[in-house]
Amino acid sequence: MRRLGLTAVLALFLAVFGLAPAASADPGPAELKFTTDAATTTPGGTVNLSMTLTNNKTYDLWFVYQTIDPTWLTTQRPDLKYSFTGCTLTTASGSTSCSGTGPANLGANYGAPIPPGQSRTVTLTLQIAPDSGCNGNIGFYSYFYAEFSDSTNTSGGPVYTPETRVLCS
Repeated sequence: MRRLGLTAVLALFLAVFGLAPAASADPGPAELKFTTDAATTTPGGTVNLSMTLTNNKTYDLWFVYQTIDPTWLTTQRPDLKYSFTGCTLTTASGSTSCSGTGPANLGANYGAPIPPGQSRTVTLTLQIAPDSGCNGNIGFYSYFYAEFSDSTNTSGGPVYTPETRVLCS
């Protein structure tokens, strides 16, 4: 009985002073997530980098501005040669080509407006040059800004991509 009392007092103390475990946080008004289709490639290879933007609000997402830049570690390897060579937008109705491949023209690719609760995925093709160095990682980070039909806005970032390891052939 004494242990139960001590446990209750400790739990009350933690709850009062904000140290109790919090319930899971609600997602932000808009969420950006990255995935890749491969963790490794070789010089001359490609990796698809997918960016999924989700509208978590009850209003349409009207406008998106997004940047993408190499991480600091990636910039320290000038022998790693790469470029974004393709762009595809995937929606509930199918896939279409898009034109923005970065560093600051990605937002228009999402085909706004994005209805409440829906997502759009933009996939960039990351092409590794045949004469690229190897045994290094390529990674990117992104910031975004979004406006909604209720005249609110949100921003997020940095959001990091999974790194792609360039292996020697």
